[in-house]
Amino acid sequence: MLAVLGFVTVLALITGLIHLYLWKRLVRDTTTPGRWRRIGGVAALVLALLVPVTLAGTQAGLYWLAWPGYVWLALMFYLLVVLVVLEVPMLVTRLVLRRRVVAAEPSAAAPEPVLVGAAGPTDPPAADAVAAPDHDPSRRLLLARGAAIFAGLTATGTVGYGVRTALGPPRLDRVQIPLAKLPRSMDGLRIATVSDIHLGPLRGRAHTERIVAAINRLDADLVAVVGDLVDGSVAELGSAAAPLRDLRSRYGNFFVTGNHEYYSGVEEWVQEIDRLGLRVLQNRRQEIQARGGVLDVAGVNDLDATGVSGLAAGPDFAAALGDRDPSRPVVLLAHQPLAAVQAARFGVDLQLSGHTHGGQMVPFNLAVRLEQPVVSGLGEVDGTKVYVTNGAGFWGPPVRVGAEPQISLVELRSA
Repeated sequence: MLAVLGFVTVLALITGLIHLYLWKRLVRDTTTPGRWRRIGGVAALVLALLVPVTLAGTQAGLYWLAWPGYVWLALMFYLLVVLVVLEVPMLVTRLVLRRRVVAAEPSAAAPEPVLVGAAGPTDPPAADAVAAPDHDPSRRLLLARGAAIFAGLTATGTVGYGVRTALGPPRLDRVQIPLAKLPRSMDGLRIATVSDIHLGPLRGRAHTERIVAAINRLDADLVAVVGDLVDGSVAELGSAAAPLRDLRSRYGNFFVTGNHEYYSGVEEWVQEIDRLGLRVLQNRRQEIQARGGVLDVAGVNDLDATGVSGLAAGPDFAAALGDRDPSRPVVLLAHQPLAAVQAARFGVDLQLSGHTHGGQMVPFNLAVRLEQPVVSGLGEVDGTKVYVTNGAGFWGPPVRVGAEPQISLVELRSA
């Protein structure tokens, strides 16, 4: 809980600064002093408070906050992205307008000729006849409003597309991965892999049922659920997770913890998932005898386990992999792709992971790449092959852009 509160506090500070920027670009720059500017300022303040209130409120069971809060979070993000991208062309345009006004000033300010010796007093020229009218403020106002409208329409369209994608059915990704140690008799062994289901305030039992039905249609040899199943306690989400008991495979269904299990009462969830018929691999491995060959399936606790919960053991690669037969191929289930850095030291042939959501919302995939060695699909870390599935759910905003929800069928091939 302290970790969640700390995260909410940092996010509140960041979103406060973002809303200050959005207020400047969408309210102050597009209005003149008066009622509409005051209304816009109040709206910006309310929306800034909505983000941390939503995160804290959903943790406290106020699920009605989830839809408005999380959708606004996505809109806020894409408004920020579009406006930041527009900063350079807007600056260039303002400079061009300013130079045009400056260039027009000498001719506009030139005094009219006066006849020498003309009788009578002469009035000084009027002020507006001396100085050229400055159209720059009105043009800048029009420019700011145009940018705000463009940003609003682009962000709204992007989020609408992202909501439709996130709430749609997971797509199937089929990948063949050769393993040098895999016996020829086990060639074509299929592992249905899913991660980041994220049952919670926005996704419930129907979400689980759809995923289970999709996996069962694959007729897989093994099922691997690689973490982040839930965002809530067993009391809140036990019924939503119950359809997992209907998962079918030839040689077993397996689960490893993700970081979100440690925010949600990991000890209770381990017991509940075991009760539903999935083998929870907590720093351990299982020997799979199939088609006359042998394969080790190992699993480790999430890398963040120790930092989130002092009661939970962190990943122990030695316990899961240390004394195995090195002539056998081993597939490691680990929630975060980063675990491959340590897994490679134990000669892991293949690691199956999730966690990244494929970035979930472009351009977040660029930020994820700074932390994780593989963001989506098949990669390699120090000789260990790493396959990362995009996840079947979402966290936070019900939005996916550039990373569709996914269930993966991993087919092992003998090299």
